[in-house]
Amino acid sequence: MSFRTLMIIKAVVCLIFGVALLFFPGFLLSILGAKLGPGGLFTAREYGAALWGNLMITWFARNAADSDARRAIILAMFIYDLIGFIVTLVNVLSGVLNPLGF
Repeated sequence: MSFRTLMIIKAVVCLIFGVALLFFPGFLLSILGAKLGPGGLFTAREYGAALWGNLMITWFARNAADSDARRAIILAMFIYDLIGFIVTLVNVLSGVLNPLGF
């Protein structure tokens, strides 16, 4: 898979979930089996904002030439997604989220 394709896919995923978490966090997370209070809704919206930040980085970097900056973007996105995967896995296995959490 090319860098450009990877960045476009990541941008689209960030767009979809970023919009959902910013504007409909309770609905999205209820599908996943989570119930949120006011603090949880705030945190979900903050995460939606972070996804919009990732969207901007990945979209504008999609045509970047091979460079230290491009490698830094790849590493940062990998670490970000790895941590998110681990957090989601722990929450699914502990029953906080249903299997749709993935």
